[in-house]
Amino acid sequence: MTAEPPSGASPSADATQRLLLVTGMSGAGKSTALEVLEDLGWETIDNFPLRLLPQLLRADQDQRVPLAIGVDSRTRGFVPEQIVRRFRELSNRENLAAGSLFLDCGSSEIQRRYNETRRRHPLARGRPVSEGIKAERELLAPLRQAADTVIDTSSFTVHDLQQAVREHFAPETPTELTVTVTSFGFARGMPPLADLLFDMRFLDNPHWDPQLRPLTGRDRAVADHIERDPAFASAFTAISDCVLALLPRYAAQDRAYLTIAFGCTGGRHRSVFCVERMAEVLRMAGHAPTVLHRNLDAQAEDAIEGQAPDAQPLAG
Repeated sequence: MTAEPPSGASPSADATQRLLLVTGMSGAGKSTALEVLEDLGWETIDNFPLRLLPQLLRADQDQRVPLAIGVDSRTRGFVPEQIVRRFRELSNRENLAAGSLFLDCGSSEIQRRYNETRRRHPLARGRPVSEGIKAERELLAPLRQAADTVIDTSSFTVHDLQQAVREHFAPETPTELTVTVTSFGFARGMPPLADLLFDMRFLDNPHWDPQLRPLTGRDRAVADHIERDPAFASAFTAISDCVLALLPRYAAQDRAYLTIAFGCTGGRHRSVFCVERMAEVLRMAGHAPTVLHRNLDAQAEDAIEGQAPDAQPLAG
């Protein structure tokens, strides 16, 4: 279920107090969501005892700063049914716009994240992580069902989640279009939130040059290799012209964020170089793009890049 959330805003003369409950599965990204909300001008409090919420709202009634409260299964007095009931009561109050955000994630992905970080799941209590995840999903079911906004982070990177929260809760006041240019490797998964995506795998792959393999698209030798490809100049000029023509159209639609993604096989050479070049083009056109390289630090692997163009298949 996804509905319009209460939009974030910086302090203003608006008499309505905005209140957002932020909750969800452990490992789904609640802390990241709260950090982004804070950057957007929200006042954030994590693991706040909800029985003290009325006192907090009375103390904050003259500020009218958007307030985000983070709660999860570790919060004192955490009873989902009571939380749902309390927030329904609050939503009926005058001068208070109460809503909720639920961060969800697939169980297998949560388990992978816990295994990577070696953290203990709060509900596992000596049992396997999978059992803790199952117990928490059952516990949180009422909160997910009642949530105004649900964001599933199963396929998200941290940057993807940050962008999703910004798109839902950024101030309503018009702002300049924020452009992000990101590189990625198709072999390591597609970016879930790209608005414009360009596949650069038609260019000659520097990975198969032993001297270039350990380098990245930020290195001059790799840049020279890509620029010597006869297909590069005309293709990149066409892509640049397309992007520059589309940006004003996106801005005219009141878009706050736009992500332009360049992909190659491993995400270390061709896509990285093209992102750096596109960022230069955008800066010259008066934009201030954010540059992200998702797989830049990944290990160069033949298994990822596939078979070299001149490799011969095995006989028999």
